[in-house]
Amino acid sequence: MNSNQTKAPLPEFPELAATMADLMVRSQKIANDFMSQQGREFAGSFDPAKSSDSFAKNFANLQVDPKVLAQAQADFWQGSVALWQQVALGAFAGSTEKVIEPETGDYRFRSESWNDGQLFDFIKQSYLLASRYVMESTASAKGLDDKTREQVQFFTRQYVDAMAPTNFALTNPDVIQKTLETKGENLIKGFRNLLDDLERGNGTLKTQMVDTEAFELGSNIALSPGQVVFQNDLIQLIQYEPQTKTVSETPLLVIPPWINKYYILDLQPKNSLIRWLVGQGHTVFVISWVNPGSELADKGFENYLLEGPLAALEAIEAITGQPSTNVVGYCLGGTLLAALLAYLEATGEASRVSSGTFLTSMIDFSDPGDLGVFIDDEQVKSLEQKMSKDGYLDGSDMATTFNMLRSNDLIWSFVINNYLMGEAPAVFDLLYWNSDSTRMPARMHSEYLRTMYLENRFKEPGGMTLAGVPIDISSVKTPCYFLSTQDDHIAPWRSTFAGAGLFKGPVRFVLSGSGHIAGVVNPPEAGKYGYWTSRSRPRGDADAWQAKASAKQGSWWPDWQKWAVKFAGTRVKARQPGAKKAFPALEAAPGSYASVRLDSRN
Repeated sequence: MNSNQTKAPLPEFPELAATMADLMVRSQKIANDFMSQQGREFAGSFDPAKSSDSFAKNFANLQVDPKVLAQAQADFWQGSVALWQQVALGAFAGSTEKVIEPETGDYRFRSESWNDGQLFDFIKQSYLLASRYVMESTASAKGLDDKTREQVQFFTRQYVDAMAPTNFALTNPDVIQKTLETKGENLIKGFRNLLDDLERGNGTLKTQMVDTEAFELGSNIALSPGQVVFQNDLIQLIQYEPQTKTVSETPLLVIPPWINKYYILDLQPKNSLIRWLVGQGHTVFVISWVNPGSELADKGFENYLLEGPLAALEAIEAITGQPSTNVVGYCLGGTLLAALLAYLEATGEASRVSSGTFLTSMIDFSDPGDLGVFIDDEQVKSLEQKMSKDGYLDGSDMATTFNMLRSNDLIWSFVINNYLMGEAPAVFDLLYWNSDSTRMPARMHSEYLRTMYLENRFKEPGGMTLAGVPIDISSVKTPCYFLSTQDDHIAPWRSTFAGAGLFKGPVRFVLSGSGHIAGVVNPPEAGKYGYWTSRSRPRGDADAWQAKASAKQGSWWPDWQKWAVKFAGTRVKARQPGAKKAFPALEAAPGSYASVRLDSRN
């Protein structure tokens, strides 16, 4: 709080000292209780797959290294004593040196109210000491396989994050200040927001992250002009209107993930990758996946290949007259692109794709990062049983899983904003897209989880058969560009690096700064993040590759364009969508498939 704000009254020093001592003792008691309870309750409540019995049993048998535990306890008490001494000696209020600081990227305590040199500064540092103690103790667990260790550490972090003082009204100085200023109106509004979210979720808390009424596709989001020129059960194919008089001879197809909607690549004109690609003179086609219901329960990964990019390539060739296309795959769309290239290689049709671009795409799933926490045989069986009832996995289940990977940013920040501060949901295009989740057909999702995540067969020769054709990623000779992002929590860059090394043909690997979304959707005008490039193939140790790579400033987009122009062909007259009689304009972009929201379906 700054000096011009009304501060919450603080107790006299004897009362303050007693409160501090009580908090100090209770902070370790909470940590020890957590360790002794073996996490049974919190595991069940946090596991979005509702199948954490195996994890709970393993946690119940957790054995912590006594030496490491003793050291963790010693560090905790040493830090606690140092913190207490600052208070007792009267140096706390005037000291700029902290006993412990938040980790880099932890924005929960960015408000100056937490650096008041008094009670809230003490609460913050006490919490950080206690959470470090819990994390260090569980990290020392003995007798665990790698999978169980990852689960223990992940769910421990969830518990620690949930217990942060920022999440409670009486220990968050900003909430207290807001309550004083509004005479408690923020808490009344927050309670109303809570009731609204409970009603919207039919008794299940569905925290509203964004004002969903503030955006309309084609009106103030997903604005690039284009037309749907082809559709089937799974896709609408959008062809975008040219912005240049001439265009590259070779068309460009974008395969987005069907786990989300395509318009993450076309949020606003200033950050639209689609608009930028059109501006570079590409004839851009984008697949817009259907938001499936129970009627598509039997659609598998094979269908997504045949009715997705293969059907799109046939339509694009008929529209443009070009037998070959450059193809970009984003996230899961990149995994499908790898399947497409291997399939075409096996069927003798590799020339149908001139080049492949992979944006944060997993091919080798041996190290899937935090997402692997949710995937073991028991959890997959549980999901399959759940999907068998409706024929799909509901988008909210996937959203919960992804949100848990960044719980402080995507769960607790909204609890604070909506329920404690009593604020209305934000008006933010990225959050609108994030809340616009899609379903996954039961058969496809089961095949995806088992083949890729659970068994990691996708990367093996013949590990997956599609339309009767065994595919082999290592046979692909198509020139490829791999873009990964340094802070990706969905497709960890070291894993995508390993996947890029599987291909037989030439591969350019580029590592962007930032994460899964911002590192990709990074227009040159923003001048953000930077990237690393190297002439070396992505083989061997990923960190060794980065150590030798050259750091560049700004966006990776121009680097890609410089690479892609080699496969773009000569310049031809710009192509207008709907010009071919056999492929007329069916409806304007973004199309009806993208416009269907889950909350509008029965």
